[in-house]
Amino acid sequence: MTMREGLIPTVLGTAVSTAGYMLKQKRGSNKMVANTIFGFGLAHVVLGVIDLVEHRS
Repeated sequence: MTMREGLIPTVLGTAVSTAGYMLKQKRGSNKMVANTIFGFGLAHVVLGVIDLVEHRS
């Protein structure tokens, strides 16, 4: 079984973005940290999707 290049960063970014979004919704959490985590996850999603599109087979 082969795994397409860019799939791992995309899945990881989705999980991190979800965690950041959940932190944004939680009362009492640091909003700057939540936004940073959310943005970090979105960056991974974008970079992973770029890899997936570039390396189509």
